[in-house]
Amino acid sequence: MFNLWFGAIFMLVHFSLFLLSYRFFGRIGIYAWIGMATVLANIQVVKTIDIHAFGMIIAITLGNTMYGTIYLASDLLNEKYGEKAAKRAVWFGFFTLITSTIIMQMALLFNPLNEEFPLQVQGAMETLFGLMPRIALASLCAYFVSQFLDVKIYSTLKRLCPAPNQLWIRNNGSTMVSQLVDTFIFCTIAFAGAPGYSSKLWLSIFLSTYVIKFIVSLCSTPFLYAARNFTFKEEKESLPG
Repeated sequence: MFNLWFGAIFMLVHFSLFLLSYRFFGRIGIYAWIGMATVLANIQVVKTIDIHAFGMIIAITLGNTMYGTIYLASDLLNEKYGEKAAKRAVWFGFFTLITSTIIMQMALLFNPLNEEFPLQVQGAMETLFGLMPRIALASLCAYFVSQFLDVKIYSTLKRLCPAPNQLWIRNNGSTMVSQLVDTFIFCTIAFAGAPGYSSKLWLSIFLSTYVIKFIVSLCSTPFLYAARNFTFKEEKESLPG
């Protein structure tokens, strides 16, 4: 049960820190969060945990909460600053993801000092950043397609359901579809046909990952309402000070 209740705290911390980033730094705080989240989500995904809920044991990878905050960020940008600002954020996150992947793959190629501790550090870095090309490709493709799809669907729902109290429709409607596409693309590229991954196992991973992502989206909705109400005397394009 520890993972279940600690996971709830983990999610609350993510959303609260996101609000603080926006409260302290305004729009640029959202862009900074997206850049950070794309990197941290891909580090966290290396760790797998199990959650005991509803009489079942569900195996999931970490990173779903952090990845879910990227949708929260792009939806907030779309809501307050328009589709153009949201698309710019998607490009920013995509560039951050590619850049961090390239740089860390190059860093792994350096020969470590032939001593015990440096070799341990090299092994730890390879565990975190030495992702197979197939996994890296899956992550990049899923992010690129799903994020732009989320922006487009949100903009459409914003025209169809423009009322302030319909924010939950815009947020969850766009995320429900885009994260389904995201999960399908990632699981297909990363696992479909891979040794040891039967079609039954692929389906199990796909369903559990999508359900967790959508639960994160639902839980983020109150925080999106709170962030929408933040007001700033001046929206700056550079950090304060």
